[in-house]
Amino acid sequence: QVQLVESGGGLVQPGGSLRLSCAASGFTFSNYHMSWYRQAPGKERELVARINWSGGMTNYVDSVKGRFTISRDNAKKMVYLQMNSLNPEDTAVYYCARGGWGLPDYWGQGTQVTVSS
Repeated sequence: QVQLVESGGGLVQPGGSLRLSCAASGFTFSNYHMSWYRQAPGKERELVARINWSGGMTNYVDSVKGRFTISRDNAKKMVYLQMNSLNPEDTAVYYCARGGWGLPDYWGQGTQVTVSS
């Protein structure tokens, strides 16, 4: 069955960096666009970044442009989110999802990112 397992979250100080990873299994990874979402307490889940099946096209929400980078390794069935210059507003649970353009059909369990001094 389809599985998406995130890792790499944690507590980081403002201005710091984290790299999230998502391991995919149970489907032909290279056939699918992938995305990262996040949900902060009391807020709706929002799309953070998405990447097309080949890695040749990426999109970001305005609030993370220039700070976050989404990438993928189709051979390893992995998708990554490099997050730099983190600020407290980035605190959220981050989810890996299958799909990007349109509503995703599978989600990971999420990984907590907390930005605090």
